[in-house]
Amino acid sequence: MPRKRIVKLRCPICKKSVKSTGADFPFCSDRCRLIDLGKWASGAYVISSPTADAEESIRESNPEDQEEEP
Repeated sequence: MPRKRIVKLRCPICKKSVKSTGADFPFCSDRCRLIDLGKWASGAYVISSPTADAEESIRESNPEDQEEEP
């Protein structure tokens, strides 16, 4: 039987060493898991997005592709 691989990482909140087999992985405890959840809920974590759509900026740079009004 193959052995289950154990990975050691650090808790993203308190930086304690954590094993991948732990019940709260990737956190070291339920407390750190709740702190992380609170940061997501409050908006502290933000996934950034481009300010303009890539296709829109291409259309603006190529005016010959746009329809002209008579």
